[in-house]
Amino acid sequence: MPYPWRGSRMLILMGNVQTLVKRFLGTGTTSDASALEADIASSAENQVSNAFSSSTYQYFSWIGQHAPCFPICGDQVQVLTEPTQFFEVLKVKARKAKRRITLASLYLGTGPLEKELVSSIHEACKNAAIMKNSDFEVNILLDVTRGSRGKINSRTMLQGLIKEFPHLVSVSLYHTPDLRGLLRKIVPERFNETIGLTHLKVYLVDNSLIISGANLSENYFTNRQDRYILFSDCKRMADFFHELVKAVASFSFSLQPDDTLKLHKMCSVHPYKGDDMKFKLAARDRISDVLQRHMQTQQKLWQGNGDMKSPTNGSAGPHLPQVSGVQNGGNIADKNDTWVYPLVQMGPIGVLHDEQVTLQLLRESSKDDEILLASGYFNLTDHYMEVILQESLARYRLLMASPEVNGFYGAKGIAGYVPSAYVYIARQFFQEVQAYKQAQRIQLFEYFRDKWTFHVKGLWYYLPEQTMPSLTLIGSPNFGYRSVYRDLECQVAMVTDNQNLQKQLKEEHVRLYQPSVLVTEERFRRADRHVPYWVTLVTGFIKHFF
Repeated sequence: MPYPWRGSRMLILMGNVQTLVKRFLGTGTTSDASALEADIASSAENQVSNAFSSSTYQYFSWIGQHAPCFPICGDQVQVLTEPTQFFEVLKVKARKAKRRITLASLYLGTGPLEKELVSSIHEACKNAAIMKNSDFEVNILLDVTRGSRGKINSRTMLQGLIKEFPHLVSVSLYHTPDLRGLLRKIVPERFNETIGLTHLKVYLVDNSLIISGANLSENYFTNRQDRYILFSDCKRMADFFHELVKAVASFSFSLQPDDTLKLHKMCSVHPYKGDDMKFKLAARDRISDVLQRHMQTQQKLWQGNGDMKSPTNGSAGPHLPQVSGVQNGGNIADKNDTWVYPLVQMGPIGVLHDEQVTLQLLRESSKDDEILLASGYFNLTDHYMEVILQESLARYRLLMASPEVNGFYGAKGIAGYVPSAYVYIARQFFQEVQAYKQAQRIQLFEYFRDKWTFHVKGLWYYLPEQTMPSLTLIGSPNFGYRSVYRDLECQVAMVTDNQNLQKQLKEEHVRLYQPSVLVTEERFRRADRHVPYWVTLVTGFIKHFF
């Protein structure tokens, strides 16, 4: 690995120590204060040394060149495994919200369960109004094309909240700048969603948040398998995602009480009527500002020794993030054993951090590493496939959906060919694996669970001779063409030494791989016996739009 950082020392800024002394020392002599300050400084230096001397952290610390890093305690993290858990946790937290609710999803469904979620948000807004809590806010970000589909849609579901609490609730709908002109006029509903959309999945209440790949609709609450990780009481991390969602909202449309759309007051360039390049540059600046601000905050909070330089300057060196004790207002000696890096990918506006990190993660892996990668829509970009096949040395177990658990299975019209098209794409990849004689190193698995669909995406990374994963990627990207180039995406890279959290991650992927079967040449031979023309046509479409 090119960025080991072995033997590096990290020190907390003395200014922060002095602030803590002033804050918590009620009375006492100057000598008492000096002694306490020295004790805290010593404790902080030992804590920082422990938190960042981890070989696991050092192995992956290069990620800090591309993204902010939020150190936390692994005990603050819970891996949820069932859609019902995801739904219940989200409802309960929303109902008890005191400061903020920030939700980013592709869309909000229109069924009874979705109405329960809206009711929970309504209850929180009502409580805030009764308590005259002027600091409370609700921010919801959805995609304008998917959120406007049909007469009863995401917009109509949220009308009541906006009308009753106009000063508390803000609903934003992102419109891709690539759907414009003649294309916007001739591409019908549903198909217009393939041009580009916001695919962010962030579910944040107060200082806790769920990072997931799931949307807010009934099947994602019942029998559509996805991933969900709950981060509790992580203020700085929650602040980052709150600001990220609001940044996207700032170049989106705002939903009005009469169901009309009005361009956000901070957006000076119309997404499909204005200049394409000006809009994209302005949007990129908003996202970059959030990223840079949080990375600069970390640099102010931490300092290295004289021979260490910041990676944000282009020089080698690890990021210097804040410990969770300072982050969360707890004891400064709280243990940090988990590091979370938000990876943003917004291809249309030129933000490519997730792709850069994912490619390097795959490329720099050693022959003793093992990588488990899942995608509900298996359509790796040419770049990802090239790295896995020709550059990476790790062992791979790739998990994809069987046709029966693909979300398009049984659909009417041309959409009904989509599951077979994904099998066709997998067959092409399988043939490449065989051609490069990598069948022992790279294996494909198909997930099947009766009466369920499969929407899992992410990655679990095992270091050499480790029986539990040290890193996971979780979030919205599917590692496909549209995730990299067409949509707005975000996931997190979570590195951990916490054994309980590692155990949860292992149990998660074991549970997902259990109902799967190893894909063999015979499986594709059966599929090849009847390949309708429509399947090859849909395959070509998917390769460039999914």
